[in-house]
Amino acid sequence: MIGLRQVGPGEFATRLDAVLEIYTAAMNPPADQLSGRKTIMGNHAVHPGFTCLFAERSDGMPVGVAYGFHGAGGQWWHDVVHQAMAELYGEGSARGWLGDALELAEIHVHPDYQGKGIGRTLVTGMCAGRPERTAVLSTRDQPTAARHLYRSAGFVDLLTQFVFPGGYERYAILGAVLPLSG
Repeated sequence: MIGLRQVGPGEFATRLDAVLEIYTAAMNPPADQLSGRKTIMGNHAVHPGFTCLFAERSDGMPVGVAYGFHGAGGQWWHDVVHQAMAELYGEGSARGWLGDALELAEIHVHPDYQGKGIGRTLVTGMCAGRPERTAVLSTRDQPTAARHLYRSAGFVDLLTQFVFPGGYERYAILGAVLPLSG
């Protein structure tokens, strides 16, 4: 049986290796990116409104993780996406989606546990009861199970074919009005 457990920034920081293991299994990133990814993840824990959920087996082993925080100017992802949206749709639209948003930074389920509803439970759990007006995230711009899950939870495309500075993969930026309707 898999259960959800909320963890605070302190425990998240001490369990970064487990978080990184799930991320690596789910995303298969190049090995040379893992050290930098771990640093970025650790830095996210100090953002305002940081929340993390672990999906854990009965023995306490995490098999899924989701975390996010209140997005704000000065945060890299927020600023990059805000600029792209403002250029494409205008400042008002960018502010409307990002001005009071829960930024879902990472949502991953170990491949051995995918297809069991854990991802949906993590997404809905992260968004439940949040004070923000919207939730936003980025995901690979491909017809993946994750993309389908986000759409079925009420997320819509805000940007597609988006390449982050310094990157090469194409992402979709998605947003949903809270509470989730899907």
